[in-house]
Amino acid sequence: MVRVTLITALFIGYPYMVYQGRGSSLVGLAPVIFSAIYIYQALLTSNKRTRLLKLIIAASLLTGAVFLEVLTAKLLPVFIQLLFMFFFGRTLLKGPPLIESFVRLEFPEFPPGISDYCRQLTLMWTGFFGINALMCAGLALWGPDAWWAFYNSILIFAFTGLLMVGEYIYRHFRFPELDIPNPASTLKTMLSNGRKIWLDVQTR
Repeated sequence: MVRVTLITALFIGYPYMVYQGRGSSLVGLAPVIFSAIYIYQALLTSNKRTRLLKLIIAASLLTGAVFLEVLTAKLLPVFIQLLFMFFFGRTLLKGPPLIESFVRLEFPEFPPGISDYCRQLTLMWTGFFGINALMCAGLALWGPDAWWAFYNSILIFAFTGLLMVGEYIYRHFRFPELDIPNPASTLKTMLSNGRKIWLDVQTR
C-alpha cells in the first residue's frame, strides 16, 4: 500500500515539479530517475523481449535528459500513457482482455455476457490512454507550460475518475441481476493481484 501511495504521489506531483524546475538543471533529473527505474526492472525480468524494450526506453530517456532535458521531461507522461495503451491493447490481441483477468478474480463462475463487456471496456481504456498520449504530446510540443502542467496533474486524473465512476454506475444498469462488488473490494483485489497480472501480460 505504501508503494502504491508513493507511486500515485509521484504521478500527481511530477508535472508540478517539472513546471517549477524549468530553467534549472534539476528538471533533467526526472528522466534520469525514470531511466534508472527501467534499467532496474530490465535487470530483474527474465523475459528477453521485455528486457530489451525497457533498456531501449531507458536509453532514450538518458539521451533526452542530456540533449533535450526540458522537452524530455515534458514528454515523459506521453511514454507512460503509451505504456498503458500498449499494456491494455496487447491483451486484446493475446487474451484474455485485461479487464477480464481482474473480473475473473471476483467472479470465478463467469456470468453470460461479461466476457464481451470486459473486452469492450479494455478497448475503451486502450483508446482513452491513446487519446491522453496525443494530448500530452501536443501540449508538450506546442502548448504553454502551464496548460501542460494543468492537464497532466489535474485534468488527466479527473477524466480517469469520471470514466471509472461512470462505468461503475453503468454496469449496474447493464447487469441488474449481478451482485457487483463495491469499489473498495474491487480496489483491494486489484492492488493484491495487480503485479501478478502485470507479469502475466508481459509474458504473452
